[in-house]
Amino acid sequence: MTNRTSEFILLGLSDLKYSQIPLSLLILFVYMSTLAGNLLIISLVISDSHLQTPMYFFLGNLSALDIFTSSVSSFHLLFDIFRRSWLILYSSCIAQVFFFFCFVVTEAFLLAVMSYDRYVAICHPLHYTTMINIHLCIRLAFGVWVIGSICSSVHTICTLRLAFCGSTIIPGLFCELYQLIQMSCSDTSLNHLLLYLQVVCFGVAALLITFLSYVYVFKTILRIKMKDGKLKAFSTCSSHLTVVFIFYGTVIFNYVLPNNKGFLEVRIVSAVYAILTPFLNPAIYSLRNNEIKGAFCRALTRVGFRP
Repeated sequence: MTNRTSEFILLGLSDLKYSQIPLSLLILFVYMSTLAGNLLIISLVISDSHLQTPMYFFLGNLSALDIFTSSVSSFHLLFDIFRRSWLILYSSCIAQVFFFFCFVVTEAFLLAVMSYDRYVAICHPLHYTTMINIHLCIRLAFGVWVIGSICSSVHTICTLRLAFCGSTIIPGLFCELYQLIQMSCSDTSLNHLLLYLQVVCFGVAALLITFLSYVYVFKTILRIKMKDGKLKAFSTCSSHLTVVFIFYGTVIFNYVLPNNKGFLEVRIVSAVYAILTPFLNPAIYSLRNNEIKGAFCRALTRVGFRP
């Protein structure tokens, strides 16, 4: 079956006439701050020898993901506001679906890998350098990106077979896979089956790795007798746990809870996990991580500024 539309109407902020300017300025500020914060973390991880460890190697990958995710959602939205047009080509919409789905799946597995890294660091500290080395880190990072790309490619290819012969209004800030499936007038049973299988096989696997890693981490921390040792162990996990809760909380609310949300709710949830979360991640790691703060101060000293 061929597609019967060459473009969609992306609702975005089109119906919020009196709020478009302040909201667009807010989104622009958040987007630019996201770019600045995540690029700062990436540059610190690359340039500072104290941060060239597996933990910060994965953090650099997370920052890159945040930049890509925010760009997919924010850039086109700001461009639409600037040109005062809410039409999006079918090809552009499919591209957004592919990249955003790829980044979400990749981030789920990257957070799982980061959880495993924390598990080894806290539960097996004497064997950490032998169990987690740079070669394993590169293979794990490459693996999560490959998993995200393959999963997204499969869903995107299945989406290409769908026809759209009814409403072409997408009630969100950008094109998402589940919204296109709902809008289609084709048989979407295969698309729903693939989504279900992926959630069961991949989503649960990533969440289970993350959950079990922290179960063992907390059991180990509770056995630590020294109070300072417990606080130090908790501090190394608090930033990552905060990011995990934000990520899974917004994804579950959007994709798992009953789908009876209105246009405004859809856009709010999309803005939280696609625009606000990438903005918050660098702030969470920077404010709650003394090593990041120290690397930033050393970087300022190198350029002649003494904080």
